[in-house]
Amino acid sequence: MSIGVPIKVLHEAEGHIVTCETTTGEVYRGKLVEAEDNMNCQMVEVTVTYRDGRAAKLENVYIRGSKIRFLILPELKNAPMFKRQGNKGGQGGAGRGKSAILRAQAARGRGRGGRGGRGGMGWQGGQGGSGGGGRRDY
Repeated sequence: MSIGVPIKVLHEAEGHIVTCETTTGEVYRGKLVEAEDNMNCQMVEVTVTYRDGRAAKLENVYIRGSKIRFLILPELKNAPMFKRQGNKGGQGGAGRGKSAILRAQAARGRGRGGRGGRGGMGWQGGQGGSGGGGRRDY
């Protein structure tokens, strides 16, 4: 299974200053050294703010991904992931609306409706094909 866009964006933030809030309410701000696909984050030069408002400096922090409530990432508009390679629509339909994708699939004869599929009446409207008829309501 491939990773999703949010995880790709998190990987793009490696080497930048990020802010991370955990499920316990602590806020960690520092340089993101590494992010894993399960959102485990390793950070250096970290300032941690505890729930009661106290702050402390830490050299290294490793935060388990399942304990992260949210991350604040820097502006990544110039990140390589967002650069288009000159092809319209990007890869795999990225940048296209859902309606445009559905319209393209309908034009190819995929998805619901359309004509025939799995036997039925065939493309000539009843001549040939397998099964001897389309849908029957009993």
